[in-house]
Amino acid sequence: MSTVGNSTNIFWQECSVGKAERQKLLNQKGCVLWITGLSGSGKSTLACTVGRELHSKGNLSYILDGDNLRHGLNKDLGFKAEDRTENIRRVGEVAKLFADAGLICIASLISPYRKDRDSCRAMLPDANFIEVFMNMPLELCEQRDAKGLYKLARAGKIKGMSFVLTMIRLIVNGGYNIFYLSFTGIDDPYEPPLNCEASIQQTMIEIQQKDGVCPTPNDMAGEVVTYLEQKGFLQS
Repeated sequence: MSTVGNSTNIFWQECSVGKAERQKLLNQKGCVLWITGLSGSGKSTLACTVGRELHSKGNLSYILDGDNLRHGLNKDLGFKAEDRTENIRRVGEVAKLFADAGLICIASLISPYRKDRDSCRAMLPDANFIEVFMNMPLELCEQRDAKGLYKLARAGKIKGMSFVLTMIRLIVNGGYNIFYLSFTGIDDPYEPPLNCEASIQQTMIEIQQKDGVCPTPNDMAGEVVTYLEQKGFLQS
């Protein structure tokens, strides 16, 4: 019997079929691919392309898309700092369940705060949380603006949402940039993952331009899927 948060007198129910049995049935290992980056950096495109590639290989995955989740699970949350933190916590808990079920869970969210992403990482064995950083320049993201949200934000027509109005660029830790984003009604930072080249427990992937050219979705997905193959996630 234990107390967790505001819940008291609760018990953990063990079942005879566990993660190992589910992974054997699916012939793969459960994990979480956490794709983070600015709006317009290509997170959803990469998530869908990776999902399609895994499907073609006979591997079962599921995508948790940040916008889609705000239509249901997180529709009661806004874009204040505390709401964003709760948004990421909920997604992290759901992603953990998918990984425990033996699926390759692909979470695609801006997830701007490093501490929130680290909290999600701490929910799983470290090797089972793979952070994919879409390190694309703000100028490129705004140029794409597939949803028209940067244009609306600059015109002051979006209130309380995480889209850029102004930017101050500071160089931190090995040349990474931290973007301080001014939103309509609220200011908040996007904090990139650190030390991607060195990797944290070899569970971090950085997707970026090469010689000023963005890799294709298939090339980006190939890099991620190759990583999963090399780490043994695509077989039990």
